[in-house]
Amino acid sequence: MKVLLYTKEFPPNVYGGAGVHIEYLSRELAKLMQVEVRCFGEQDAHDGTLSVKGISLNGDDFKSSEAQLQAIFKTLQTNILMNADTTDAQLVHCHTWYAQFAGIIAKLCYGIPLVITTHSLEPLRPWKREQLGRGYDMSSWIEKTAIEMADAVIAVSKETKQEVLQYFNVDEKKVKVIYNGIDLKQYVATSETSVLDKYGIDKIKPYVLFVGRITRQKGIIHLVNAIKYLDENIQIVLCAGAPDTPEIAKEMEISVNAARKERSNIFWIDEMLDKPSVIQLYSHADVFCCPSIYEPFGIINIEAMACNTAVVASAVGGIKEVVVDGETGILVPLEQQKEAPFEPVNPDQFSRDLASAVNTIVQDKPLRETMAKNGRKRVEETFDWVAIAEETKLLYNQLID
Repeated sequence: MKVLLYTKEFPPNVYGGAGVHIEYLSRELAKLMQVEVRCFGEQDAHDGTLSVKGISLNGDDFKSSEAQLQAIFKTLQTNILMNADTTDAQLVHCHTWYAQFAGIIAKLCYGIPLVITTHSLEPLRPWKREQLGRGYDMSSWIEKTAIEMADAVIAVSKETKQEVLQYFNVDEKKVKVIYNGIDLKQYVATSETSVLDKYGIDKIKPYVLFVGRITRQKGIIHLVNAIKYLDENIQIVLCAGAPDTPEIAKEMEISVNAARKERSNIFWIDEMLDKPSVIQLYSHADVFCCPSIYEPFGIINIEAMACNTAVVASAVGGIKEVVVDGETGILVPLEQQKEAPFEPVNPDQFSRDLASAVNTIVQDKPLRETMAKNGRKRVEETFDWVAIAEETKLLYNQLID
């Protein structure tokens, strides 16, 4: 068997959960079959059963276009070029709307089955219009078209499956739930502290950690607003970069600066660190906080759990299937506005609740240690990439047969 994987993100160009997913899925699938990855970038690698080819544009063709539409036009052109070389793959598997137009082309032009993994859904991310303008209408159309013409749709959680069925015209039999996973050998608690030393984080005092992009979806502003309610001895480490828009970057800067007027133990690492560095931060954090307002799965939570760290997370989406409330962490309820989807009805109360949960875990060492132990055990039992690759292969076989 040979599968063709289309994706925007692939190492070294990874900035979100979808990129992490495809990196490890492709590696494990390559142990079971021939895998060809076509992605955005300048990658060009061949290693046994895994080959990777990046497509890179200089963007000059669209320099006279509206700023918000340039990304859309570049994406479409890249998707076309991803299909310029013919393929002998028996199936094409796409990740995120950025690569789904390429999948549509491959299905129609090469006559091979199309699989779509739904890492997130455009109807549930209305804030993307801030970033894409009218391009959000285009990304939504691409996603809808791809999902509804796919031969199989992989949902990364049970709740995501229900959302696919709610927003798209898809036969339920075509939708399969396959969780995200983690490399259990790589994500292990470490005693190394060089990253903490580099950024001046006190190794004696407790800290709460955030890791992720600066985007509405990740809810980081709510965590920043929660700082004033945290115990004064708790350090706050925000490993947050890659803002969606200049506007949210500015909002983040203003919020952090306001919080710093009241306390000095806030550490904002405004870049995307490499895996060993992030693993150090996970390993020494007393609590990992995921305040997302929309999260189909949330790989960052299992990364933290794998490093023996208790989790505080909002009770939304697939997070509720990952974090076991009271056992591996605390889930914080999030009542959302109907007229403004995914924004808290009471943002200040949500921030207070996040802070209360963090304070509870930090101040209760036996509880924290039990949650850390339970978290690692849950990851080992449920989120192993080896088993996930086998599930994915089985789905491929069914489609090809």
